[in-house]
Amino acid sequence: MAQAKTQAERIALKVRRKQRLVRVALGQEKADLVLKNADYINVFTGEICHGDIAVANGLVVGMDGQYEGVTEVDVSGRIVAPGFIDAHIHLESSLVSPASFARAVVPHGTTTVICDPHEIANVCGTDGMDYMIAATEGLPLDVHFMLPSCVPATPMEESGAALSWRDINAYFDHPRVLGLAEMMNYPGILMGDRKTIEKIVVSQAYHKKIDGHAPGLSGKALNAYMSAGVYSDHECDTLENALEKLRKGQFIMIREGTAAQNLEALLPLLTPQYAHRCMFATDDKHPGDLLDKGHIDYIVRKAIRLGADPILTIIVASHYAARYFLLNNKGAISPGYLADFVVLDDLKNVNVEMVFKRGRLVYDGGAVAMEEPAIDPDILGGVTGTVHMPPLTAEQLALGDAPLIGLIPGQIVTEDLGRAQGVDTAQDVVKMTVCERHHHTGHVASCYVRGYGLRCGAVATSVAHDSHNIIACGVNDVDMALAVNRLRELGGGMAVAEDGRIVAELALPVAGLVTDRPLEEVNAALERCKAAAVERGTQPGIDPFMTMSFASLPVIPTLRLTTRGVIDVNTQTIIE
Repeated sequence: MAQAKTQAERIALKVRRKQRLVRVALGQEKADLVLKNADYINVFTGEICHGDIAVANGLVVGMDGQYEGVTEVDVSGRIVAPGFIDAHIHLESSLVSPASFARAVVPHGTTTVICDPHEIANVCGTDGMDYMIAATEGLPLDVHFMLPSCVPATPMEESGAALSWRDINAYFDHPRVLGLAEMMNYPGILMGDRKTIEKIVVSQAYHKKIDGHAPGLSGKALNAYMSAGVYSDHECDTLENALEKLRKGQFIMIREGTAAQNLEALLPLLTPQYAHRCMFATDDKHPGDLLDKGHIDYIVRKAIRLGADPILTIIVASHYAARYFLLNNKGAISPGYLADFVVLDDLKNVNVEMVFKRGRLVYDGGAVAMEEPAIDPDILGGVTGTVHMPPLTAEQLALGDAPLIGLIPGQIVTEDLGRAQGVDTAQDVVKMTVCERHHHTGHVASCYVRGYGLRCGAVATSVAHDSHNIIACGVNDVDMALAVNRLRELGGGMAVAEDGRIVAELALPVAGLVTDRPLEEVNAALERCKAAAVERGTQPGIDPFMTMSFASLPVIPTLRLTTRGVIDVNTQTIIE
């Protein structure tokens, strides 16, 4: 009886709230907020409409005629758009806590992100997922989750954890979990690997989405991948591949981030014929990009500058992403939808002047209105102190004849360049090493790399997708060992060494991926590290750390280096 009464009380409360919405919508009661004289984007008709936008209980209740509100904001001469949505991002790529990330992106009009926490999950397993959920509670930014599908990405890696379908199963009931994140182990699907397919089957049992990650996959292999139940892809870097996937029914996430920029190649998709199957994603976004360029608003501005229709572009940035993820009360300015608004100066410059989250003003040109989530010390303890490895010696890095991996500027794919016999800076050949840092195994693997440009010293980072072991490039073994050992002392991060000393560093004590320091402070330290790497010869125009961090990811062709050795991604075999 007590339980029935509690349920009856809950229903009665919801009824009273609905009754108030009706009264406010009819104009019988003042709204909580009214945006007066609004020119707003109608995502259903693709036109700009005019009226007062009334909000009650965090929801839009009317846009016609005139309304009165407890708070009224005149937005005459501006454009009101639905809040922007990032369809796929790893928050860890920002190198800062989720709270600091929110402070950075809310001023750019982002009100919702779909996060894949597989970076921290590869280091800390479910402890990392628990941290991300706790650290995103109550932010002025809705953070939804797609559960990591590939921890580790393949058996070719040594990660800090391994997650089976049983490990992620309990999280599907969480209200902010929307599905299974990028299924990057497409070779596993094509080979019928049971453990890989189990996760898709479980996700479908909960009627959840399954996102894809299959660069260049085509023909019958794509048919097989999609037949397993993969609904989308964010790895299209050519229009031809995107159109094939779209024609076969996949949704296309047009990615424009720090590591990969595909907007220009996929711009022809931003037309009425294709755009309803598209959304925007950043995937990885480093602090400098967030500070200097922006977030989804940057993609919108760039697309418009390149010739895309402004209204259609904003619909892709909001409504179509919400539709794909079944966020049925987001992505539109319409009665019953969440009052997540972006107030823009115009449709040419797309400068964000104000941001409202559930009808509350969270940004008006100053600091973002928010409180930092309180994280249980036990949860925080599960994601710190994660570097477990013995000191590295220069002798462990000795290397003779070995494979040579070619880096391609601006791309995360690599080339097989045969073999090299030693470091040769005149030929742009330096050494690359990956050190296992999760289980104190002492495993170290090395090869050579061309295209990085380093002429002296060494560069190291614990951000090394996806297992996040420590990866280093250098021209001599002493500096390489020094840089790696400094990260061991810091609990993870980035470091540059030369002549037996550390010349720049950034500590990332949370899982070796993230720090709770402010974004501006982190970016300043990161830029010092980047500048130190560039001064020592790394290729201009590339991010020396992000470029190196992808060199160990054995799901993107062609060759990669993990703690197990040099991997041929296409055959998933260790070549040395």
